[in-house]
Amino acid sequence: MPNVAIVTDSNSGITQAAAKELGVYVLPMPFMINEETFFEDIDLSQEEFYEKLSSGANIGTSQPSPESVMKLWDGLLRDYDEIVHIPMSSGLSGSCQSALILAEDYQGRVQVVNNQRISVTQRQSCLDAKLLAAKGRNAKEIKEFLEADKFNSSIYIMLDTLYYLKKGGRITPAAAAIGTMLRLKPVLQIQGEKLDAFAKARTTNQGKSIMINAIKNDIESRFGGMTEDKHIWLQIAHTANREAAEAYKEEILAQFPGYDIHIDPLSLSVACHIGPGALAFACCKKIVV
Repeated sequence: MPNVAIVTDSNSGITQAAAKELGVYVLPMPFMINEETFFEDIDLSQEEFYEKLSSGANIGTSQPSPESVMKLWDGLLRDYDEIVHIPMSSGLSGSCQSALILAEDYQGRVQVVNNQRISVTQRQSCLDAKLLAAKGRNAKEIKEFLEADKFNSSIYIMLDTLYYLKKGGRITPAAAAIGTMLRLKPVLQIQGEKLDAFAKARTTNQGKSIMINAIKNDIESRFGGMTEDKHIWLQIAHTANREAAEAYKEEILAQFPGYDIHIDPLSLSVACHIGPGALAFACCKKIVV
């Protein structure tokens, strides 16, 4: 049985401490804040990030340097036969393409997974990879399995403010002004590569209902419907909004009784574009090995 290491980045929401518990390895994502470089969960905590964001700091996202990626890989390949590297979605960052290019020099020992996941769904891919490795799959087989499974997930995100989308140039100032005046709560979706508009809610409660109904519809139309064996993973993510996420969990459990629901902060690479106060509801179809 090949000895396979599972690597991801901090966009998965997996902290350095959690990575040790899960038996995976996490590359910290770099951020430029007022021209100074910080690394997520190394010298930049969630609390520090939101303090800098709310103070109006100039925050830019980046990707791990080739040197940091190869240093991690080279160290792991002294103890492992192979590596499965699971970066954030190729549609949201260039880090996946960069890793694919770097892996060409590793004679197949490093397999980079382009399965278009992020946050809690990217985390689930890491757990799936661990399960596949434990069942004896090699790195190439794990990569092929995860990429074939990439569309078996959904994320819906309700924003609390339009300010950061406007600041990043993702909506026009006029659209932001109208949305703010009408107190709209946009609901975005991640299906595959892109972060797209999905719906507009007038209230937080309406937005939460929209996300629940959207996940229900995906389960029925794409993932084989609700079953007694509960073959769906449910997840919540948030931006500096843990209390609201815990309350939302209870609302979801009323609609999905008996399900386990994992809660994580949303990755900072997404948070810097949407700001604090966001809630996300996600699901992944459980893999069959």
